Amino acid sequence: MYCVIIAGGVGKRFWPRSRKNSPKQLLNIVSDETMIKMTFNRLSKLTDKDKIYVVANKQLRNATLEALPDLKEENYIEEPSGKNTGPCIGLAAIIIANKNPEAVMGVFPADHMIEESEKFMSSVETGAIVAETHRALVTFGITPTSPSTGYGYIQYDKNKPLPKGEVYKVKAFAEKPNYSTAKRFVESGDFLWNSGMFIWKATSILEAMKNYIPNMYVSLENIKVSIGTPQYTSVLKKEWATIQSISIDYGVMEKANNVYVVKSDFEWNDVGSWDAVYNLKEKDSSGNVQNGNVLTIDSSNCLIHSEKRLIATIGIENLIIVETNDAILITKKGESEKVKDMFDLIKRSNSENLL
Repeated sequence: MYCVIIAGGVGKRFWPRSRKNSPKQLLNIVSDETMIKMTFNRLSKLTDKDKIYVVANKQLRNATLEALPDLKEENYIEEPSGKNTGPCIGLAAIIIANKNPEAVMGVFPADHMIEESEKFMSSVETGAIVAETHRALVTFGITPTSPSTGYGYIQYDKNKPLPKGEVYKVKAFAEKPNYSTAKRFVESGDFLWNSGMFIWKATSILEAMKNYIPNMYVSLENIKVSIGTPQYTSVLKKEWATIQSISIDYGVMEKANNVYVVKSDFEWNDVGSWDAVYNLKEKDSSGNVQNGNVLTIDSSNCLIHSEKRLIATIGIENLIIVETNDAILITKKGESEKVKDMFDLIKRSNSENLL
């Protein structure tokens, strides 16, 4: 099996720690290791290291290779610019299919937290079998533990299981719901959290792209012809300039009729906000998560991160405070999703040096 780590995100929600040249996946957000290193190590238990690929931009090449010393340099796939997950996955698929037309290919975001690795590996191995034997497009749904509004959902058909384990035909995908809708989803027992991880034969996803996003498929075919030639870089740049920016969910998964989900129960978190980090990290007796030069008096249930300067707090609660050498973020817990809006505001204010 080939494994593809998609690592092109800028990590807006983790500003001010996450920056263009050191995005979330290259930070040690939830442990002493970077998120991408944790992902690589997890996947190296599933397949040979020389079958693990990373897709990201040129600017992150050196930092990524430094973070992943076991990644083969030629397995770093450069995308000329961020165009969502559709083109990114398509580019990896044509490169892998060109190397091995029978390849089964897993796709994994670089920045997820996954525990219970044995359960994770079992789910992926099940998905690989289904992808190969049924030429299916397989995704992984996590059994919900709460009516979360931070995740998309997958509705599955209990009446159409496959013989191999907890694998079901997908009925529908749902965007992040409001709380009442999420509660209804969970109570119905028909919905799983959408993990954003996939597995399929490289040729299967390319065939689906041909059927559902044909213009993108034509561009990918033009790129494929140039692989291994001196023209590859120029052809890639030319095709990428006009290639459609679309997610794999919108482009393929919501349209295809051969989509299956592996119902999984390993501990999973997409670590999508500072609130998620607070929930994951160990807390002191006052419910605080502290990192760096921090002193507190009568302060509780806060996440406080200092990279250099002393952060001293008195009588505060339910705040997130993140200090770097050139910026400080202060937000209420429960509001950290809006950090991405602050990122965009800073960009509009011509303060690109802070991004």
